[in-house]
Amino acid sequence: MNNLSTQLSLAAVAASVVVLAGCATPSQSGGAYSQSQARREMTVRLGVVESVRPVRIEGNRDTPAGTIAGGAIGAAVGGNVGGGRGQSLGAIVGAVAGVVAGNAIERSVTEKNGIEITVKLEGGQLIAITQEADEQFSPGERVRVLSGGGTTRVSR
Repeated sequence: MNNLSTQLSLAAVAASVVVLAGCATPSQSGGAYSQSQARREMTVRLGVVESVRPVRIEGNRDTPAGTIAGGAIGAAVGGNVGGGRGQSLGAIVGAVAGVVAGNAIERSVTEKNGIEITVKLEGGQLIAITQEADEQFSPGERVRVLSGGGTTRVSR
């Protein structure tokens, strides 16, 4: 591997680490609050859990981080194949394969286990809230439903 290829590979890996660090998805947990949600008033409604079912919360599709990182790594690796035209073709094929792989990896890494909690509120209204599966709820359990700022969560 020549010096330029080594430098390009290292730059691609460094850029990928920085880009992938931005892939972290905010928590969808009932017990996690963003900074903007702290010290804000929330409406509290009381109810009883009707049912709970496991769901999958899809991974990130809104950021190009995995796509960019995968493309950069693929191009750097593919560009080290052969010489002359082979290097150019290798870089193109590597970039395309890296884009596809990086996108899939980002989605799977940011996917989470969740639960859909159906709650019958004291007024008789039936609602369903989906959040991360970091707390267990059981049918018949009394819960609080907190809503505010476009976010609703179930807690004990």
